[in-house]
Amino acid sequence: MTISEVISKIETRIPLHQAEDFDNVGLLCGVPARNVSGILVCHDALENVVDEAIQRNCNLIVCFHPIIFSGLKSLTGKNYVERAVLKAIENKIAIYAIHTALDNDFFGVNHEICRQLGLENLKILQPKKNSLKQLTVFVPKDHSENVKEALFAAGAGNIGFYDECSFTLNGKGTFRPVEGSNPFSGQQDIRENADEDMISVIFEDYKKGKIVSAMKAAHPYEEVAYQIYQLDNENQYSGLGMYGELEAEMDEEDFLRMVKEKFGLEIIKHSNFIHKKIKRVGVLGGSGASGIKAALSQKCDAYLTGDIKYHDYFQAESKMLICDIGHYESEQFVTQQLFEILSQKFSTFAISKSIEKTNPVNYFI
Repeated sequence: MTISEVISKIETRIPLHQAEDFDNVGLLCGVPARNVSGILVCHDALENVVDEAIQRNCNLIVCFHPIIFSGLKSLTGKNYVERAVLKAIENKIAIYAIHTALDNDFFGVNHEICRQLGLENLKILQPKKNSLKQLTVFVPKDHSENVKEALFAAGAGNIGFYDECSFTLNGKGTFRPVEGSNPFSGQQDIRENADEDMISVIFEDYKKGKIVSAMKAAHPYEEVAYQIYQLDNENQYSGLGMYGELEAEMDEEDFLRMVKEKFGLEIIKHSNFIHKKIKRVGVLGGSGASGIKAALSQKCDAYLTGDIKYHDYFQAESKMLICDIGHYESEQFVTQQLFEILSQKFSTFAISKSIEKTNPVNYFI
């Protein structure tokens, strides 16, 4: 199996189109046509991880954070990024990064944090906007089901945990074939009255090309009448962060002790106590100060994330307990998640989980 074939299978589960625009996800280096000897899954593709890949005969590293992010203009080995990438290239090892594509996935980074905390009734904290479109197409009634099947097979009609969603209205369509036409029905220069269905489906923007091609291929008309609309609807099943509720409310100190135990933490930085029970909890793996306002708007009692700065804590406004559990610590389950996803996709393939330490933060207690 080639690197490109492996990547294609990964992206059926975690589409890169879910990633944030600023992110550098996908194949960072490597030859797509090269056969895969083994896959090493890791958090960060640092030089010691590349060494591990060499030792394990893995020529594809699937990592969470992209080692190449921005500003890379040369490869001379002058810093940790260039040394890792150079070593990978010299040893014919490809590096593939998933990052915010997994952050934005409903069952991704934040879902696992919520699972560890035992949260229920989970919802996306910051839903992705402007990613949904609606297609309306007019089809002869006898061909309506064929076109629907083609649309569904191309990925149209997926709404949350449902697929093959559509709405159909029956009506009368008219058209008049003119010179140069080759009509499916009717005669040139005579207006035709057709019994037609109007089919409407919703789809995510990145599927547009595939869906339109499938629709046209299945449609019997020479000229297909259709419209595509941009929707203002938020995608409630994709976005950054997540929030849910504890089975039973907890005192603030008991809540913090529980978090320390679940995440194996030595310390938790937090805002001033709000002196109320903790029930609704928001989370955002990694650097999550940007989600504080969203957590407040959802009336979260506590918010867990990493990389909170001094002034960020003031945003709590005595309404919410802001907890900085650490960037890596909030993402510590990612390697296992990726390992499980790949193991399901490639049950007979050599997949290894990196044992190398990549967290650069240590504590002196």
